[in-house]
Amino acid sequence: MTQQQSWTAEQIPDQTDRVFVVTGANSGLGLATTRALVRRGGCVILAVRDEERGRRAVAEITAEQPDADLEVRRLDLADLDSVRTFAEQLHADRSRLDVLVNNAGVMAPPRSTSAQGHELQFACNHLGHFALTGLLLDLLAAGRDPRVVTVSSINHRQGRIHFDDLAGERRYKPMAFYNQSKLANAVFGRELHRRLTEVGSPVRSVLAHPGYTATNLQTGAVALWRVVFGRIGGPLFAQTPAQGALPQLYAATDPNAESGDFIGPDGPAELRGAPTRVRLSSAAADAGTARRLWEVSEEMTDMRFELRAR
Repeated sequence: MTQQQSWTAEQIPDQTDRVFVVTGANSGLGLATTRALVRRGGCVILAVRDEERGRRAVAEITAEQPDADLEVRRLDLADLDSVRTFAEQLHADRSRLDVLVNNAGVMAPPRSTSAQGHELQFACNHLGHFALTGLLLDLLAAGRDPRVVTVSSINHRQGRIHFDDLAGERRYKPMAFYNQSKLANAVFGRELHRRLTEVGSPVRSVLAHPGYTATNLQTGAVALWRVVFGRIGGPLFAQTPAQGALPQLYAATDPNAESGDFIGPDGPAELRGAPTRVRLSSAAADAGTARRLWEVSEEMTDMRFELRAR
């Protein structure tokens, strides 16, 4: 796939009149994604937990590009009430949405729970995005070349879904539950593709991962060794957020990105490089796991997807 191996943000097609929601858009990969999209004419809604940080991100971008079309809206993915409020408000003043980029996440905090009592990483990284996607599917179905881009991680290959202890009440390990949440992202994105395809929906579900990228996920991780490696090793080995965002930008904008694709870096161990199609783990592609996770996620979020053709 030669065209992907040299793909850069300069190859993003014109995005004029396309509307994007990017979760976690105020920093890291989300900010880099937002910056690249508005450069190509896209309208980006920054879905952020901290609106003040979102406004600072907008000021940073508009200082470089005064005509950038940006909007800040509050979204706390760890609170399903906030997810529903965000979706209701978007429906109130938008008739369509072209791309949803499920980017935001937390990594390896001490055990804590969400507003609804779910383990925080599973709640924020998976359940919030699961619910948000379901609530916005009708707006996406009305969009132009509509897509859901779900950002997973190479760590999904180390994960397993602890169906008997999703809340980590019996045995919580921060990185194990981060890996679980990233596997859940991968399973969800793949199963969403299958279900959308089954009903003939125009919406594509595309997965992406950034490789090893220097963001505040690494520097904010709880263990001392991760902090040291994130702050010292990161600049030596990691990609910049602008480089790490390329797979999700490709997934969100390139005509060659197909529903069901998993896009990641093409370098050794997929740690860095240009976007290319990469493989999902066998666990992520397992039909039984997908069915069970979907059912559990519907129960935990108290919502059902309305999947239909345009």
